[in-house]
Amino acid sequence: MEWTEGMKNIRLRDIPTFIRTTDPNDIMLNFIFQKMKQYREASAIILNTFDTLEEDVLKALSSINSLIYAIGPLHLLVKQMEDEKQRAIGSNLWVEEFECIEWLNSKEPNSVIYVNFGSITVMTSHQLIEFAWGLANSKKPFLWITRPDLVVGDSAILPHEFVTQTKERSLVASWCCQEQVLNHSSIGGFLTHIGWNSTIESICAGVPMISWPFFTEQQTNCHYCCSEWGIGMEIDKNVKRNEVEKLVRELMDGEKGKEMKENVMNLESKAEEAYEVGCFSWKQLDKFIKEVLLSKVK
Repeated sequence: MEWTEGMKNIRLRDIPTFIRTTDPNDIMLNFIFQKMKQYREASAIILNTFDTLEEDVLKALSSINSLIYAIGPLHLLVKQMEDEKQRAIGSNLWVEEFECIEWLNSKEPNSVIYVNFGSITVMTSHQLIEFAWGLANSKKPFLWITRPDLVVGDSAILPHEFVTQTKERSLVASWCCQEQVLNHSSIGGFLTHIGWNSTIESICAGVPMISWPFFTEQQTNCHYCCSEWGIGMEIDKNVKRNEVEKLVRELMDGEKGKEMKENVMNLESKAEEAYEVGCFSWKQLDKFIKEVLLSKVK
């Protein structure tokens, strides 16, 4: 279809939730219409991606507005800043708990499943318990980030029996430095809400994913990770502990998990290549500075 040009095999369920409506007066739908109009008229569009990851999408978007600059992954750009104070600027919405890294240091390589559903995703208490017992039954070590507001209308309180059974092989924290955690040698997989920042950080760390998309663009990210790039597996919205256990075991020990690991490490290499001096993202950034920023100064 013309309106999904550049997005191979996309299904209706993979389209962002905020435009899946039959109400022409829907606030978010009209907000997107407004933004798309602005997109066509914009003097520049900056995207946090790179050419070999989303080549077809970038090509399709360029036919609408040619002034597109794909300068991602942005967190790799930050690492190359010479000013230490600029590199230290973070984007976390929560206070990090640094003991997470100390705990990971005590674990074997590729042995830990990292669990984090992002800054704003929420779930029911029943879903929390299903995730908990799925992780417990997998028998795998895990680092689980549980924000205080993770559960809708309630506190994120885990069952006492679950805490007792898993205390020797788990750490539950309220927040962490995700980029540092994902790049730790002990991390073997990532159970995630599949938001774009988490997705691209996981790709750049070479970590395969289990995805539980919640809303907005996460369903689209999930489609690409699971169906196009082969680096993820999806959990049903109505999460069940048996499914969580099965997918965690497959991710960490199974043939599918090994294949996903190989695929994501290949994408990791391409992401790093994009930010080598003289390569795609550097060229795009340089082009953006010359064509947009410097032209405004003149």
